[in-house]
Amino acid sequence: MVDEVAGTSGGPEVSERDIITSIERGFAVLLAFDTDLPDPTLAELASATGLSRPAVRRILLTLQKLGYVAPHGSRWSLTPRVLTIGQHYAATHTIVEVVQPHLLRVTELTGESASLAQLDGADVVYVARVHVRRVLSLNVDVGTRLPAHATSMGRVLAAYGDAATVERIVASGLTALTPRTITSEIDFRNSLHEVRAQGFAVVDSELERGFLSAAVPVREPSGDVVAALAYSTSSSRTSPEEVTRDVVPVMLEVAAGVERDLALLANRRGRLTPTVRDGFF
Repeated sequence: MVDEVAGTSGGPEVSERDIITSIERGFAVLLAFDTDLPDPTLAELASATGLSRPAVRRILLTLQKLGYVAPHGSRWSLTPRVLTIGQHYAATHTIVEVVQPHLLRVTELTGESASLAQLDGADVVYVARVHVRRVLSLNVDVGTRLPAHATSMGRVLAAYGDAATVERIVASGLTALTPRTITSEIDFRNSLHEVRAQGFAVVDSELERGFLSAAVPVREPSGDVVAALAYSTSSSRTSPEEVTRDVVPVMLEVAAGVERDLALLANRRGRLTPTVRDGFF
């Protein structure tokens, strides 16, 4: 019997025999470069990925030929070409194209940072962000992944997702990141019902002490929720009640603006789609 694994985006199951192991290992090496290993040695990469040194060496040489890594003595570093992978994502996802001015509007009206995030497996990933000040002790930027269960963005995306989405997040483990993190499956599911009932999420000190955030859904023209618009601040500057009263209405208004732009862009592209005609024109 062939082993099968579920797609991380909730798609159809994939047979193990369809997986190209060399590509999987190549991405494992690329993803091993992070703040803890910004310029690792071959041995450090082998340790981080669990691959053999000869395998890591071949992967590095291949990535070097493609222009994604560069050697510096015994150490290796990523090159700027890696950034083009993210550019391809932005170029093929309309919402990233239209959301930036709307994020700027959130920051102008609230004086705090604003972000757009989407769900990837059991994590939320920042796909657009406007910084005002640093709130988290960790560095948050485009591409940053955070556990969905402990973030307002994740709560929104899980609340409006399908059953498989919620099951995937629960199965990943509702890890306690602070004393206030929801770790009970029942409490987590109840929080999602609350989000759907009120149309937004406010999460206080569940990801990190003092980190207060709010998020609202963003829908594509079909009505499906495709992203979460988020606001973040410190609980030392405001309270969840004040965020609910003063900030959430602003975010709902801005999210509606994003949705209008998505609909306009979809209509414009639809009108520009060429049609088949007979004869000359």
